[in-house]
Amino acid sequence: MLDADAPVTDASGHRARLRARLFADAEGLHDHELIEYLLAVALPRRDTKELAKRLLDEFGGIGGLLAADPQALLRVKGMGDVTAAAIKIAHATSLRLIRARTRAAPILSNWQALADYLHAALAHDTIEQFRVLHLNTRNMLIRDEQMSRGTIDEAAVHVREVIKRALEIGSAALILVHNHPSGDPSPSRADIDITRAIIAAGKPLNIVVHDHIIVGAAGQVSLRAKGLI
Repeated sequence: MLDADAPVTDASGHRARLRARLFADAEGLHDHELIEYLLAVALPRRDTKELAKRLLDEFGGIGGLLAADPQALLRVKGMGDVTAAAIKIAHATSLRLIRARTRAAPILSNWQALADYLHAALAHDTIEQFRVLHLNTRNMLIRDEQMSRGTIDEAAVHVREVIKRALEIGSAALILVHNHPSGDPSPSRADIDITRAIIAAGKPLNIVVHDHIIVGAAGQVSLRAKGLI
């Protein structure tokens, strides 16, 4: 009797070997092998090797693939709701794991964990979004909220809404974050201006803005570290 996830193709032996390697040394698997096996869980009776390679080529690697919009995934030949859901659940799980590290210690002393989380969450997003990280008096992360999601090159940010939300949550400090879908994290004049406006609005209310971090596929830029705020 066939194993529940054995495909009705000559890939049975290949998949068993892949599973054995996964159990023995998951780090040793290539990106296409990881995606191949993930897809195999969703499509147990299909050879998923070529589909995995096609997806990685289409989205420029595993980071772009996991972050891809579901509708973009569905446009790839061979993809359906079940396989797209498998990709998105893998992405959501990985983000939750990385985000947990950012909650383990005060953000200002745990900067690398924050950088890793922001890269995973935003670096490959094709739509610009603006997020606010809310911190308590100990600089522990209490909430990560998306304030706006814009067009491919613009996200509307309203100073009043950022401060209003901080007051509702009881935030003592904020870290502003947004991504540049172009991949280049260099700050624009508008990025600097909106940051300074939020700093000014929060100051009389004792809400500190620690930084504004811009994320792109090419890296991250801290406006604080650049001396721009």
